[in-house]
Amino acid sequence: MGAGHNHDVAFDGMSDDYRRRLIAVIAINAAMFVVEMTAGQLSGSQALKADALDFFADSVTYGASLVVIGMALRTRAMVAAAKGVSLLLMGLWVLGTTLYRIFYMGVPEADVMGIVAVLALAANVASVLILVRYKDGDANVRSVWLCSRNDAIGNVAVMIAALGVWGTATGWPDLIVAGIMATLFLTSAVKILIQARGELRRVAEDHAHSHGHTH
Repeated sequence: MGAGHNHDVAFDGMSDDYRRRLIAVIAINAAMFVVEMTAGQLSGSQALKADALDFFADSVTYGASLVVIGMALRTRAMVAAAKGVSLLLMGLWVLGTTLYRIFYMGVPEADVMGIVAVLALAANVASVLILVRYKDGDANVRSVWLCSRNDAIGNVAVMIAALGVWGTATGWPDLIVAGIMATLFLTSAVKILIQARGELRRVAEDHAHSHGHTH
């Protein structure tokens, strides 16, 4: 084993500073979930509810990332797989409820959507700035950074949806954005599950090798 630090190894989250930053981001996300889900219910906006679910998923995901820092690759891969499954379920829920809403169209309240989307964007930009120092880490650390960055993009989409609803006086822009967000959830879920499967396979192969050529 080489002494000292190996700079080729990706940052795995093992630092008090990173933990503190992650806890701050978890708090921001949890608060925004409550705000956006309430606003989504009150304004009748599917896009806001989809974004609220995203905040909720991030709170849980970041919490899991915090817990598994420093644990074995197998544990981190299992947690990543669980993240993937939850994203998949969220994507299907948003897709399902959006399709349902297409047949029972109500026009969401554009002003509430717009105000909350701006607030959510501010929360996500804050999260991105808090974490930017650690954007290039292992899969666990990197997934946190990517989620925050994608959320900021999602908020801009909700703001565009609010403008669309206001401009067209229909619910279609809201439903279209909710559909796009559902698709993002599903594609992210697939990517995470593929990566987790690869990591678990690697663990299994290493395990087989270490238990010595029994064949």
